[in-house]
Amino acid sequence: MKRPNIRKVTRERVGVRRRAMTAPEKRLWKLLRDRRLVGLKFLRQYPIDPYIVDFVCREQNLIVEVDGDSHADRMDSDTKRQKFLESLGYRFLRVSNDDVMSNLDG
Repeated sequence: MKRPNIRKVTRERVGVRRRAMTAPEKRLWKLLRDRRLVGLKFLRQYPIDPYIVDFVCREQNLIVEVDGDSHADRMDSDTKRQKFLESLGYRFLRVSNDDVMSNLDG
């Protein structure tokens, strides 16, 4: 049996995730896109194999993750994922759906 090309599968997942962004992700993207936040360039739904992060500023090695209710059930996998990405030199900023929707300036 032929094994699927992991990068192709990841690219397909990125496309799906970009089209299916949550309301908080869309709202935060409006703030981050086009260097609107202090001139930093952010990318959305960016693959860092084997993971896809919500937003990343590669210039600053900063990952921004929007955490909703579904993340409560995935604490162990989120921690493992974060530790792996931190081992690559990335820093994390986690924001809740509620903060994005009601306290974006904060």
